[in-house]
Amino acid sequence: MSLKVVEILDNYLKYQENIKSASPLTLKAYRMDLNQAFENKLDLVCSYEDLWGFVRPTLGRWGNLSLASRNRKIATLKSLFGWLYDQKHLDNDFSSQLICPKVPKKIPHFLSVDEVISIIDSLNRGLELAADEPEKLAKLKRKKALFLLLYGGGLRISEACKIKWSDIQFKEKRILILGKGSKERYAALPAFSMDFLKELHSQKNKEDIYVFGTKALHTRIGYGYIRELGSSAGLMASIHPHSLRHSYATHMLASGANLRTLQTLLGHESLQATEKYTHLSVDHLARLVEQTHPLKKLKLTS
Repeated sequence: MSLKVVEILDNYLKYQENIKSASPLTLKAYRMDLNQAFENKLDLVCSYEDLWGFVRPTLGRWGNLSLASRNRKIATLKSLFGWLYDQKHLDNDFSSQLICPKVPKKIPHFLSVDEVISIIDSLNRGLELAADEPEKLAKLKRKKALFLLLYGGGLRISEACKIKWSDIQFKEKRILILGKGSKERYAALPAFSMDFLKELHSQKNKEDIYVFGTKALHTRIGYGYIRELGSSAGLMASIHPHSLRHSYATHMLASGANLRTLQTLLGHESLQATEKYTHLSVDHLARLVEQTHPLKKLKLTS
């Protein structure tokens, strides 16, 4: 059977969208990687076997990319050829010949508890000073709401920005979240966060369906809000929304949450994705050893 390369790729992307429930951002990344991989071959009519020959020159060109970029692009090709083999379009599983380079693990950037408190103090001061400036006050309240969702609930920016008031169950102190791959989960928020959202809810206009107004907050605006919060609080390094999610996870673990619970709260499919948060500060580990090690009961004698 012969098809245009672009038709084969479109069929694969439809599979990812309809069967695997890939998010729009994931589909966009897949399409970009595949278009780059097959470059000028998209309109060629070919057999499925021809695809492997078309893509091999691209692998050499990708050698100059960063490890992370190369890893993602090769993973896209592995998925494509794995799908072609599973669908019996290919007799050979070419995906097994595609090796993803190992990417050195980076410790996620996270804020200290003191930095989190500095941001909240800065927000509260700003709200007091803006009491007689309705527009400024409303913007600061949106900033605080976003901060409390990202740090208080460990949400992704894409999840926090599109929360509707109908998603929030104030009595149960939880929010229904539509996460990656359109998968639903509940996020539990501390009373401090829920109380502020409850206050906003009591002040909202009738047409405000979303927490941030009549429509979802654009993620680009959300990124700007968080950068501004870090700057206003006088933090040395700039922060971004995912820093708050990392901070939530790190502080939860440091306070005694187990990995399985954290995996559920973060909406991770695998425990491996959650394990990157097992780094803890040396100070915390030292205190833990001091409090719990059996040698604590012994006294050194000379």
